Amino acid sequence: MTLLDLTPRVVDTDRVSALPVVIIGAGPIGLAAAANLVERGIDFVVFEAGDEIASSVRSWGHTRLFSPWKHLVDPASRRLLEADGWESPDPERAPTGAELVEKYVAPLAEVEAIASRVRTGVEVLGVTREGMDRTRTRARAATPFAVRIRTEDGDIEDVAARAVIDASGTYRTPNSLSSSGLELLGMSEIADAVTAALPDVLGRDRVLFAGRHTTVVGAGHSAANTLLGLAELARQEPGTTVTWLIRNAQAVRVSSSADDELADRARLGSRVDQAVADGRIAVLDGFEIIRGRRVADGVELVGHRRGEVVAHRADVVVNATGFRPNLDMLREIRLELDDIVEAPKRLAPLIDPNVHSCGTVEPHGFRELTHPEQGFFIVGMKSYGRAPTFLLATGYEQVRSVTAWLAGDTASAAQVELVLPATGVCSTDVSDGGGCCS
Repeated sequence: MTLLDLTPRVVDTDRVSALPVVIIGAGPIGLAAAANLVERGIDFVVFEAGDEIASSVRSWGHTRLFSPWKHLVDPASRRLLEADGWESPDPERAPTGAELVEKYVAPLAEVEAIASRVRTGVEVLGVTREGMDRTRTRARAATPFAVRIRTEDGDIEDVAARAVIDASGTYRTPNSLSSSGLELLGMSEIADAVTAALPDVLGRDRVLFAGRHTTVVGAGHSAANTLLGLAELARQEPGTTVTWLIRNAQAVRVSSSADDELADRARLGSRVDQAVADGRIAVLDGFEIIRGRRVADGVELVGHRRGEVVAHRADVVVNATGFRPNLDMLREIRLELDDIVEAPKRLAPLIDPNVHSCGTVEPHGFRELTHPEQGFFIVGMKSYGRAPTFLLATGYEQVRSVTAWLAGDTASAAQVELVLPATGVCSTDVSDGGGCCS
């Protein structure tokens, strides 16, 4: 306890309860939280760093999702939309990211009860308690949050909130190319030759890859989508070649599986397997990157491979190594995160890729997402920390439970239900013959 904690602190509880809930991020999960708060009659404001809602989804809008529409629409959001005459797309069809925004997320953001509370071009710089850093304890739970924002005009201000729901995602904070997790040595030399995950290979970004040698680094589905796009581009554009660089001996998460109920995800693995077998994608496995450097005819990635230091040359490198949560803005918030995946501690065992890599997750809600900072929740992709298996349906149930708790409906908040499509994609060998996701 500090000396400041011994000083009496007067808290206006009426003021706190009258404050809005701040939602960080206007993607599908952030707007689902908004829709649930509308139904609960709780005021809120949504801050979106991009110039448009769902700006991260728009960045990879050319990519088709694995899940069909029946798994992509939040129930509370559906009720608001249908009240405005919205009609759901074909429930069995899987849309692209652009279609998800156009046919669902954008219309949801235009619902009057939500539209008036969304502010785009607003970056959240930090979250704390009013007048209290993370070391102060007395009356902490009863003190409003202070959310520091930078507006599109560059002004910086603090916004008071009764609670904060962080649905900001992880797309803007990719993992490093370096196997150590630290920024790649020499990254500044080769930065202009490195692209973010899920570039639009056959469309917007075609000129960057046509007729060149591209190395895709990463072992997940983002890498697989890009590899298939590049393989098709190689068929269309002479001189285009593709290398798939992975750290391990094989990319388990994109291996095809007959047990995967998401047909598009299963087909993705099969198509990559076939492209590798046909020689359209070269595989460089067991490569742990330690440095990047510029060479006369491109860039080199230097690393350890089977006990030796080796170099691999490319013209373009795609960083598809996954993502990590931005925790810098939460330095003054008391978090309880898992040491390994940086997810909420109670959720981490359900999603840790060291335990399993499938998308089948036990139902979870506010209890698993609770931190020592009462009234603060991380939801959506960011709640998974560095784990790669998040599905939108999971996030929708998260925010339903969290908003029920904020409304004081603890019975509803505790009764979580989640039905996800089963998958046989699993990287853990289980001696009893069962799967790690069963």
